[in-house]
Amino acid sequence: MKIALIAHDRMKEEIVQLATAYESILAEHELYATGTTGARIMDATSLKLTRFLSGPLGGDQQIGAKIARNEMDLIIFLRDPLTSQPHEPDIIALLRLCDVHKIPFATNLGSAEIMLKALERGELSWREVLHEENEA
Repeated sequence: MKIALIAHDRMKEEIVQLATAYESILAEHELYATGTTGARIMDATSLKLTRFLSGPLGGDQQIGAKIARNEMDLIIFLRDPLTSQPHEPDIIALLRLCDVHKIPFATNLGSAEIMLKALERGELSWREVLHEENEA
């Protein structure tokens, strides 16, 4: 599975804690992240990630392009609900693309943990079926 990890500035510590707690699960998959988030996760864990630009500088859109090509299977985007974000339209576009392509999208620690536990149990394997159908 291809998983994107993104976090707003005030949520970066939480995503690092999440990646640390679920490192063994995440290590089984292909990981992507926006710039600073990816650097922070790699500094705190042994996980290998493909890093894109920082979100406001186009990283969200780079991940969005992979979503549009059905090249992502799970998005974990820990959003800061209490701070206005100048790139909010990019975030809304990510949500819309995930809805269009049926890609699970976690926006907080609770939903992220549920999705990672489901991933561990194989409950997201239906995404692999979608990839096979698209290749046929």
